[in-house]
Amino acid sequence: MMRISETVKHLIIINVLMFIGTLFIGNGVFYDWFALYFPKNEAFKPWQIITHMFMHGGGYLQHLSVTHLLFNMFALWMFGTPVENALGSKRFLFIYISAGLGAVALQLGYYYFRYIPMEQEAMALGFTQDQIIEVFKEGKAFRAIGQEFNEIYFASMVGASGCIMGVLAAFGMMNPNAELMMIFLPIPIKAKYFIPGIIILDLISGITGQSFFSPSNTAYMAHVGGAITGFIIMWYWKKNQFNQNRWY
Repeated sequence: MMRISETVKHLIIINVLMFIGTLFIGNGVFYDWFALYFPKNEAFKPWQIITHMFMHGGGYLQHLSVTHLLFNMFALWMFGTPVENALGSKRFLFIYISAGLGAVALQLGYYYFRYIPMEQEAMALGFTQDQIIEVFKEGKAFRAIGQEFNEIYFASMVGASGCIMGVLAAFGMMNPNAELMMIFLPIPIKAKYFIPGIIILDLISGITGQSFFSPSNTAYMAHVGGAITGFIIMWYWKKNQFNQNRWY
């Protein structure tokens, strides 16, 4: 059994502690403080850009997901340990946090891409931005945009998935011929095919809303953003800083 590396161990401990905090502190207050909200939502705080990476669960007590935490921590151990052993703790942590930030950037960018036209449509009706928010808080809607607006404005983002997708991309670049399998598809597939396939499925899900393996409320663009960030960092390092023989 592969021995867990130090940084991976500490990241898992932090994630577990944050999950416990969500369970027992403040009846949802802990979640509201540290989950990431859409920046136009009054619940948004700047530190959420970092803290949401260590949060799990879908909201208040009745929506918490142990499965989400266990799956992510298992993936962090499985792929993070060999990546950290190969790169060292500092470079591994750089990839991990950078991938999380890349996940935020793409997910929020996609949200804004969908949100701005809806906001402009409502403003064309004579409403100010503040009035638009108040109308939706009251449960009303402008034509057919109400549901989609609410999905974005009131959405919260939690989880280490974006970070782990970056680590997974790094693992794939170091071990392109390693054979991986999905729980629902127990067929060995080489990492150089498996990981791009997962990213493509996430991209399709993010654009169409069609879920293949994850819950429908998954932040698919965050997965894509994390993976792309991890790939870019590893590509740069491989090209400019490391002896190629170290990667295989």
